[in-house]
Amino acid sequence: MTRLRLFVWLVTFVLSFSVSGFAQQAPVVVSPVAGADVALRVDPQTTADILTRIQKSGADVGVALRTLDGKMEWFSRADDVFHAASTMKIPVMIELFHQVREGKLKLDDPLPIRNEFHSLVDASIYALDPADDSETDLYKAVGQTRTLNQLCELMITVSSNLATNLLVEKLGVDNIRATVHALHADGMNVLRGVEDNKAYEKGMNNTTTARGLLILMEAIAKGQAADADSSRKMVEILTRQKFNEGIPAGLPSGTRVAHKTGELAKLHHDAAIVYAPRAFVLVILVRGLPESKESAALMADITRRIYQSTQ
Repeated sequence: MTRLRLFVWLVTFVLSFSVSGFAQQAPVVVSPVAGADVALRVDPQTTADILTRIQKSGADVGVALRTLDGKMEWFSRADDVFHAASTMKIPVMIELFHQVREGKLKLDDPLPIRNEFHSLVDASIYALDPADDSETDLYKAVGQTRTLNQLCELMITVSSNLATNLLVEKLGVDNIRATVHALHADGMNVLRGVEDNKAYEKGMNNTTTARGLLILMEAIAKGQAADADSSRKMVEILTRQKFNEGIPAGLPSGTRVAHKTGELAKLHHDAAIVYAPRAFVLVILVRGLPESKESAALMADITRRIYQSTQ
């Protein structure tokens, strides 16, 4: 047995012993890349500390980590399926830039603003409630137009549901799903726009895994989502995110973060590209905590430990 394989075997053994009491958090996978420097791997104590913190919180948590230099990755329940909440807006943005690259659309194309959509269940008409949206100014623009670029900015930075549904309708759900599949991120499953209550009641929801989101964010970070220039523009939009209580709160002040959050009742997610000295992609999905302050603190604690281990 080579020294590298022996180390991997020892890490796996230590982790399985350390967290045996936390079976609800299995499986945990530490996956060092062949030939990588041993010093760059997430150490067993860090992973054990993270799992202990998660277990004490009582939440269901999926975590996916990969450094952009390809020397480290770590997954915990990364293939568990969660309601995607607003993280589904990431593939919508990717598809927008994909269609722009193909010449089907231009970012400065105008789109009429209206608040009328069709349910996935029966095509019946429904409208979004501004009280359930994190951005309300766009509702005042009904009857006017906004550019696709403006709508994308609102969808990502302030998580506008109205902007999202307008873009989903314009781009087409089937096209969004095809692009996700082409990026090998099938853990993300986009069925519809947001606030389709009939579909929600029937369990017809957008879902994701931590691994699926990581693949999408990594494609953006590496210039492989649409193309390099489009990916750079997507990063710029993601860095203007206004909700920074999760992953960014666990990082040193001034760290550049390109990320998208998602939040519903007892759901709180964050998917980020962290431009640390050793840059990495980190996705944390949290389910089961009633207070967003609690879930945000959990995400920040996980991030803090991961940052310390990766740098």
